[in-house]
Formats: sequence, structure tokens, C-alpha cells
Amino acid sequence: MRLTPRAVVYGALLIGLALVPTLAQVFAYPFLITLFTRIVILSLAAVGLNLILGFGGMVSFGHAVYVGIGGYTVGILAHHGITNGFVQWPLAMLFAGLYALFVGAICLRTRGVYFIMITLAFAQLVYYVGVGLYEYGGDDGLTIYTRSDFAGLINMSHKPSFYYLALALLCLALFAVWRIANSRFGMVIRASKSNDRRANAIGLPTFRYRLAAFVISALICGLAGALLATSADFISPAVMHWTRSGDLIIAVVLGGLGSLFGPVLGMVAFLLLEEVLSSYTEYWQIVFGPMLLLLVLFARRGIDGLIPGGGRG
Repeated sequence: MRLTPRAVVYGALLIGLALVPTLAQVFAYPFLITLFTRIVILSLAAVGLNLILGFGGMVSFGHAVYVGIGGYTVGILAHHGITNGFVQWPLAMLFAGLYALFVGAICLRTRGVYFIMITLAFAQLVYYVGVGLYEYGGDDGLTIYTRSDFAGLINMSHKPSFYYLALALLCLALFAVWRIANSRFGMVIRASKSNDRRANAIGLPTFRYRLAAFVISALICGLAGALLATSADFISPAVMHWTRSGDLIIAVVLGGLGSLFGPVLGMVAFLLLEEVLSSYTEYWQIVFGPMLLLLVLFARRGIDGLIPGGGRG
């Protein structure tokens, strides 16, 4: 079996992520695990967004809300003494999926800028609800004093163990998206992105397929939210702000729309650049903005498109 450049790059990426705890120990730099835990968790959310944005052409400008719903589900349950992870995490995904079902049933009947603005409006609605939840910290956020418990199967307070759990869930999500994108379901989503009217004309119920994809995407983001809240022992409305949704979109575009590993590549590049540039100046966006613009102009398929044979999902 011949190794392609893409397979080598993706393999090196996964191996590099798997070696992070070891490298952190070797170089006595424990912050490396904290940084890459955040990268892996947000990559999971970006993979969820890529399912509808990259493969389905649905530009959701409010997808961070599902991360926030997942996080707040874990936080509120923990606040009331429910710390069983087998209860918290499935409910985090369930509530994110139910809200996505409601939002998708409305916004998927529109196209273009109308779709973008409706997803943004519904996300900001939940954001302001979070700001008004004074019992759970309001704008200051909610501190989680007890982490999720999985019947002692994994020590959630042990950073390397938690990191590998997040990485395993990311790999599982990548596999799931790969299977979906290359199934009949995925072909319908791609057909709808290419020409929705024609797909409907040949008898494909694209609305139902797009709605299902929208909900699946939110389920993945809800799981990312549960991980994020558990990792930080904290959740706040800032997670759901429209700028966080913009970050997810930037990561997907930066890595390569419709590419399986594009969101991971994009999130790694985005957060590492943010970390490096912000250490030199608080106005790091001024430097990052032109870099992103150049990439869009000269590498329209993102980082994945720069790899020989890249640009495909």
C-alpha cells in the first residue's frame, strides 16, 4: 500500500498529538498539556462544524452556542450535586442536539446571509440567557468544584489521562464524520451544497438530510462543551459569544473546507499562532489577520490544500 503525502502528514499530526504528554514531561513544561488539551477540545468542535460548513455549505455563525450548552449542562448539574459523567455528558449532547433541532428547523428554510443571521440571532439569544443566569454566576461564569465521575474508570483530574480521553473522542469524531461524509447520507449533503434545487428535483429530501447533519454537528459540539467545562472547571457565557463561533469558522477555513483533518490542522495552527503572537503583543490579531488573508488568497483550500494531493475530504 503506497503512502501518500497526505497520509504521512495526517499520521505525523496524530502521532505528534499523542506524544504531547511525553514531550511535556521530557521538557518539564506542563503547560503544554493544558494548551493542547484546549486545542484538541476545540478541534472536536471544529470537526462538528466542518460537517455542515465544509461538506454541506451551511455557514452557521452561532455554532459556539452548542459548545456552551454542553458546558453549562455539565456545570449546572455539578452545581446541584449530579457529577455522574454517564449522566452529564449524554445530557450535554442531548440538550445541544435538541436546541439545534429547533434552530435548524427554522434556519434551514433560508439560504445565504439569512441563514447566517438567523443562526447568529439564536446563538446570541442563548448567550444573553447565560448572562442573566445569576444563580449560576451570570456574566462572571460558573465554577465547577467537582469534575465528572465515570465510576472510577478514569481519573479526570489527571491531566495526561484527561488529554488522552479528549484525543480519543476527537479520533472517534473524525472517524464518524469520515463515515458520514462518504455514505449515501453524505452524498446527499454534498449534492445539496452543490445544487439544492436540482437535488430536490430528482427526489432527494435534502431538508431532512441537512437538518439531521445540523443536529449531528451540534451533538459533537455539545460533547466538546462538556470536555471544555470539565477541563477548565469553569464555564461562562463568553464561550457562546459570536466571536467564538467566528474562531471555529476561521479554524475550519484555515485548515481546509470539506477536508477531514482540515479542522484539526486549522485549530492547531490558529491556537499556536495565537499563543506565540499574544506573547509578543496584545494586538496579535493585527498580525494574524493579514496572514489569514494571504492564505485565503493564495491557498483557497487552506492548509490541507498545500499538501500534495490535498483539498479533498
